[in-house]
Amino acid sequence: AVDIVRRFTTQAMSHGSVSRETHESLAVAMNRLGAKSNSGEGGEDRARFEPFASDMEERSFSESWHPAAGDHANSAIKQVASGRFGVTPQYLASAKEIEIKMAQGSKPGEGGQIPGFKVSAEIAAIRHAVPGVTLISPPPHHDIYSIEDLAQLIYDLKRVSSGARVGVKLVSSWGVGTIAAGVAKGYADNIQVSGHDGGTGASPLSSVKHSGQPWELGLIDVQRALIENDLRGRVTLRVDGGLKTARDVVIAAALGAEEFGFGTTALVALGCAMLRQCHLNTCAVGIATQDPELRRRFAGHPDHVVRFFMYLAESVRHELARVGARSISELVGRWEHLRPRKGVTTPKGVSLDVAGLLDTRALPKGRARSSRQDRNHRPGRPGGTVDEAIATAVADWLEHGHERPLSLRNVVSNRERSLGAGAAGLIAARYGDEGLPAGSLELSFEGVAGQSFGAFALPGMRLVLDGEAQDYVGKSLAGGEIVLRQPAGEVGGVIAGNTVLYGATAGTLLAAGSVGERVCVRNSGATAVVEGCGDHACEYMTGGTVVVLGPVGRNFAAGMSGGEAFVLDETAAFEQRLNDGMVTARRLAKVDGAAEERLLALLRRHADATGSRTAVDVLAHWPTSRARFWYVTPLTAEHVPLVSPEVAAQSSAGATGRTATAD
Repeated sequence: AVDIVRRFTTQAMSHGSVSRETHESLAVAMNRLGAKSNSGEGGEDRARFEPFASDMEERSFSESWHPAAGDHANSAIKQVASGRFGVTPQYLASAKEIEIKMAQGSKPGEGGQIPGFKVSAEIAAIRHAVPGVTLISPPPHHDIYSIEDLAQLIYDLKRVSSGARVGVKLVSSWGVGTIAAGVAKGYADNIQVSGHDGGTGASPLSSVKHSGQPWELGLIDVQRALIENDLRGRVTLRVDGGLKTARDVVIAAALGAEEFGFGTTALVALGCAMLRQCHLNTCAVGIATQDPELRRRFAGHPDHVVRFFMYLAESVRHELARVGARSISELVGRWEHLRPRKGVTTPKGVSLDVAGLLDTRALPKGRARSSRQDRNHRPGRPGGTVDEAIATAVADWLEHGHERPLSLRNVVSNRERSLGAGAAGLIAARYGDEGLPAGSLELSFEGVAGQSFGAFALPGMRLVLDGEAQDYVGKSLAGGEIVLRQPAGEVGGVIAGNTVLYGATAGTLLAAGSVGERVCVRNSGATAVVEGCGDHACEYMTGGTVVVLGPVGRNFAAGMSGGEAFVLDETAAFEQRLNDGMVTARRLAKVDGAAEERLLALLRRHADATGSRTAVDVLAHWPTSRARFWYVTPLTAEHVPLVSPEVAAQSSAGATGRTATAD
């Protein structure tokens, strides 16, 4: 049973969808078992990355339980969803596994949402957001346009957190096996298949009842596709979606799963009463609420979860014995032990014949039916990559004292990806998100940088590129400085690709040229100066400062709830390209002088760092330029339209058997 229970996980339930007591109870329980809890997409308090100290009076827990000294509330699985809430290098470095959420079983493709009245000051701080403002996950296509982009994110995460396994969460649906084959080819270590059952109590009723498929159908599709493509031995399969009993676990193992996720049942063990009020902040048992008064009613304890999973593991032993298997490993992928039921009909009266799914005659013989390797790593390149060489030099520098600054220079081509990410991971593992003193590490490059240049860069890191960069510059930037300069003799033009500063939390980007679409999506604290951008800039931005010295695309500032933006409008087209649903735009001349001083300081810094002729010209003709600047700021939280508890109750009532297991 001790071995079996290590295959169990709790599913992605974020701190925000559930209370702090609930979230930490699950993490403590799974760490005691040697199993894994999942952070969900909401980030985690950095205090949880270390064991609890003996003196914890300053932390406000429910009266029902108090964590013991030495207990660990760090979630082993850290989720990186499309919104990138709270994703920093230290968050990633603290993970045993990083999960990319591409889909969610109970509402595929929709992502999560927390209404504004659940976004307390604590939740907003962890998520780098604005209290009282509804949090919506941008859909995956905001930063993942193709399977190649997913492979790039997997590579990024493996560079910044080399000790963590990287997995991808998929939904059980038609054709999921084909997608899973692409994920395995993209070098994920783990693939999760999420079924339509279970899931969140905050879903719209149409999604709860009419989205996704049973996990059994998705799992067998993935297992067959991986065997047919000779990929099954490279990855671990996990399944979730309403698993409750030992029989569920054994059937899942026979269909190919090696690990098993539980959401609703784990919450029930903590006291969930299945009230389906998760989205209303009125959970009477203190589980799915941020209300301090209701949280005091929480009666759960990590011991409850430990006992449930140990009971379940013992029950699995009995089921294994019944079919003559000595371990789960013997049963994984052996679906000849299963017999399809006859005459099964769906609620709509459609008969199902699953015998064909269990037919092994068409499958190639002798191929792996379960994982055969711990990690699904990309084959090494002869001579290694530039980022690997940088990481090696930085590791030696950190080990032998870094009192003196380190400066490295390289000529690069676009095959060199994630430059700086390896060094950022090493620094985060030692010093956390505080990084190093200013001026400690400078990385200079010449040429064309591949994707994710400067991803995860921390304070003390400065990356300078004389040339141009592809997509994802400054992905999850966390305090570093990135400078993009035009090669000698060149002026203007495009200098970086799409999705620049996606999910950035701090730091600075100075780019002497224009960039592509979706610059600063979900930026929550970084500063950027660019000289033009494509569509959807500053979307879902919650903090930071953006300066655009050139034309912008359509849908500027959609969903922007924090920060500020300065836009130089020389063609009088900006008003038609602004999405004013959550922001207001004023001429700079009509704004207080402090904003103008911030802009001037950034322009001077940009001109000094990049040699930008555009910035020099704007400063040289400031009275004229000043009249052409727009200043964009969010409406205050009380003016942002929010979903009230009453409206939410009307749109999401009903659906027996669901609870808040994800957001």
